[in-house]
Order: sequence, then C-alpha cells, then structure tokens
Amino acid sequence: MTATAFADRNLSDIAATLPGATAVFRQRKMDFCCGGAVPLSEAAAARGLDLTAIEADLAALAGRAGVPDTELPTEALIGRILERYHAVHRRELPELIRLARRVEAVHRGVEGAPVGLADALEETELALADHMAKEEGVLFPMILAGRGGMAGAPISVMRHEHDDHGERLAQLLALSNDATPPAGACTTWRALCAGLRKFADDLQDHVHLENNVLFPRFGA
Repeated sequence: MTATAFADRNLSDIAATLPGATAVFRQRKMDFCCGGAVPLSEAAAARGLDLTAIEADLAALAGRAGVPDTELPTEALIGRILERYHAVHRRELPELIRLARRVEAVHRGVEGAPVGLADALEETELALADHMAKEEGVLFPMILAGRGGMAGAPISVMRHEHDDHGERLAQLLALSNDATPPAGACTTWRALCAGLRKFADDLQDHVHLENNVLFPRFGA
C-alpha cells in the first residue's frame, strides 16, 4: 500500500485494519479512539504534524501486516477483549493504586508529586469494573446468543461510558505529568509511571477495539 493511500482515511479505520497503527498514532498523541472519526490528513494538520512522515510509517507497517483484529470472528474478538483487556485491567489496577498511595505518602511535599492520583485511580477502577460487568453480563451474552441486532441500546450506553473513561484517563495523565517521573525518582515512582503508561495504552486499545471493530458489526 502506498503512503498516499492513508491521507483520506479516518484514524479509526486505519487503526482497526492495520496492526501497529495504534502505536504510530499514540506516539504522536493522535486520538484514534473516541476522536478517530476524522481523516488522517485533517488530524495531522490539527496537531501540526508531518503527514508525509506519518504516512511513511503506516506504509512500512502495511508491508508486513498480519491478520488484523477486524478479521477475527466475533466470538474470538470478544474472547480477546475479555482475556487481553478485562482480565488485565482487573489484575493491574489494584497494584497501580497501591503504588500511587505509596508515592503520595512518601513524596507528598516534593514538587510534581502525583497528589490525588490514588483516589482518581480508585474511581477509575470502580467505573471500569461496573462497565465491564455490564458488557460481560448483558452485552456480550446478547451478541454471542445471536441477538446482536437488538444490541443498539446497550452499545450506545457503552460508547457513552467509553467517553467517560477517556476523560478519566486524561485526568490520570494530568495528575502524573503524562505518566512521566521526575529525574532521580525512586523505583516505586518510576514503576508507578511505567504501569500507568501501560494502563493508558491498554485502555485506549481496549476502547478502540470495541468502538471501531466490534460495535460496528451490529450497526452501532
């Protein structure tokens, strides 16, 4: 695929069909998830980015692309979401909260300390737990039972909650200096930022996979 083939395609479409594209966009802080319904050229211009360089990176990926998530059968796609994202969020968020509490307690008087981050992470954990329970208890069983055509209302709710997750994530990154520890930070602080960056990346990929790959299969 030539580089120029990407300029007029929406970010969400590229992210959904080209493995590795999400990393290209994330590196440049381009919202391919909830704000991905804009052409690449427009998104690049809005951020003052070099469109040619972005297209070159995407073209390089296209030359070695494997099977994208869009080609997974729905049952396998839901299984991937459950295993790769739901289970991982549940496992990793409690540890992030513990690390944040420790850093706040030890470094409260230090400039740049992430004061309030632990509470914000707890709120995120509760919201995500409720959200994932709805998907696992209502939406996914409905889809797997062959009633995806009737899933418009719950999907609409999930999309709205995804927007809320995006706002919470922005707050977490603001409280943590974009998940960047200061020079000379202790091991716990650096571990917190590394874990938070991974969570941010995972959550964006998680929401993208549902919003732009799974939900459109059911006209929503």
